[in-house]
Amino acid sequence: MADKHPYTPAPGYLVQVLTHLRKSFPTTVTAETLRKLGFAPKNESYILNILRFLNLIDEEGKKTDVASKTFNAHDDTTFSQEFSKHVKKSYGDLFVLHGEGSWDVNPNSLITFFRSTDGTTALVGKLQATTFRLLAAFAGHGDMPAPKEAGSKAASSASKRASKKDTDSAKKLTPGPTSTSPAALAKEPRQFGMTVRIEINLPADGNQETYDRIFKSIRENFLNA
Repeated sequence: MADKHPYTPAPGYLVQVLTHLRKSFPTTVTAETLRKLGFAPKNESYILNILRFLNLIDEEGKKTDVASKTFNAHDDTTFSQEFSKHVKKSYGDLFVLHGEGSWDVNPNSLITFFRSTDGTTALVGKLQATTFRLLAAFAGHGDMPAPKEAGSKAASSASKRASKKDTDSAKKLTPGPTSTSPAALAKEPRQFGMTVRIEINLPADGNQETYDRIFKSIRENFLNA
């Protein structure tokens, strides 16, 4: 990278890689190595640049002797002491200005230092400061963040897909509203009543015979239907 002091846009990947290297440090660490481990996807070059900056790997990615000595230390205190030596040496210009106080320089002062030294933007300066603070934590100066789990994004996506699949399956199994054909409805007994109101206008000049015919017609066509 062009910048003198390295950085990574995804600090969690740096924690992930350094945590793994404490458990198992391959003889060669390249972009392909990180991809096989499932670490720092699309951020391999940033992580490798940091490892080179700390003299943990050479230009070909091979583990250095100082890396072996440091990462073979099983005890956390011993590891932090050895790791701090690499950080101090690599960030020598910062420690020339602030001495041992460099470990606790506030973020704004760190950003100012990196921007003025490397001529970086505000964003890159902030990332450079964040990277240094993470390395300081591994050196025993600050709280250690939790490592990012390998493949966590893929696992999250798989979980979402599985959840959606379960939801879709449940929808298929849930009975929806049923419909009945007119023929089937005709066979079912009708459980309803009906009231019909008939209004009759009798002719004013009608006689008994006329009225009898009207009521006879009603009885035949309505009441006995």
